[in-house]
This record gives sequence, structure tokens and C-alpha cells, in this order.
Amino acid sequence: MRHLEHDREAVCGLLERAGIVITDAERQGMELTDLGLGNFEAEGLSLVVYENNDRYCAKELVLLPWQTCPEHRHPPVGADPGKMETFRVRLGEVYLHVEGEPTAHVRARVPHGKEAFYAGALREVVLRPGEQFTIPPNTLHWFQAGAEGAVVSEFSSTSRDEFDVFSDPGVQRV
Repeated sequence: MRHLEHDREAVCGLLERAGIVITDAERQGMELTDLGLGNFEAEGLSLVVYENNDRYCAKELVLLPWQTCPEHRHPPVGADPGKMETFRVRLGEVYLHVEGEPTAHVRARVPHGKEAFYAGALREVVLRPGEQFTIPPNTLHWFQAGAEGAVVSEFSSTSRDEFDVFSDPGVQRV
């Protein structure tokens, strides 16, 4: 079993390497989630949310080496078409998978035994520091850090995590 404070220190170390300064309150309020899957190191995510209101959201997504955020989409909610998000990599390499033509030779590693839950977003986009990609609303996607871990700044429309739809029915986001 992993120790929460050890993981928090590792995440803070990646933020520091990326040159991103966070406050003590942000450090303590940081969300470290295994998404209810019980294997944070393989499938999980750490988030520092700066702002999330009825118009926009800004946050840092931090992934440990080879850590994966599972396949999901942000569906329409009422009159809203669903969250549109732009990922901008600050540190490391990120393997972002989105809907589209399958990539022949992928760099990402699907977590063992989870292939069925990563079968919809087959186009891999490799992002390095300073590169970014915008994911349209209601688009299946998943992402994974490379060998050194990664820090990704996310700029998006309002984030409504409770409405996210994951391919793995075992995921518990909220």
C-alpha cells in the first residue's frame, strides 16, 4: 500500500522541477486519486485546481512515471456541450490518446489486464514541454506520462467531474 504523503512529495517534486510554485494551501488541497481502482501508481492522477467556475477552469495535472488517467469523455450537461480542454505540457512527455485513426506504433503502455477499457481512443499524440493539444467536448481520451513523469497545465471550460463517463465501470471519480 502506498503512503499518501510519499506520493504528495513526489508530485510536489515534479511541480518544482517544472518551475511551478504552489502555495501551502494548494499543496494540502491537492487531489491525489486512484479513481477507486486501488492502484494509484498505475492508474491515477494528481490535481491542483486554481479556478473552476461557471465559465472556465484552470489546473495542473501531475502524473508519476508511467501513471495513466483512464479513458473517459466529458459529455454534454444540459445545454452545455461538455468540457473542452487544452493540455499544455510543462514537464516530461505525455502520450495522449484521442478518438481517430489508430497510431501504428504507440509509446503508451495500457495498464496490464485493462485493454478492454482503453479501446476507444486509438490515436496517439505525443506531447513534450511547450506543446499543447485541445480535446473537443464529448471526445474519448486518456493520457499517460512517460518515464520521468509529467506536469500538464489544463485550461478548459467548466469542469464537472461527477458527469465524466469512464470506459472502465470500476472508476469512481467523485
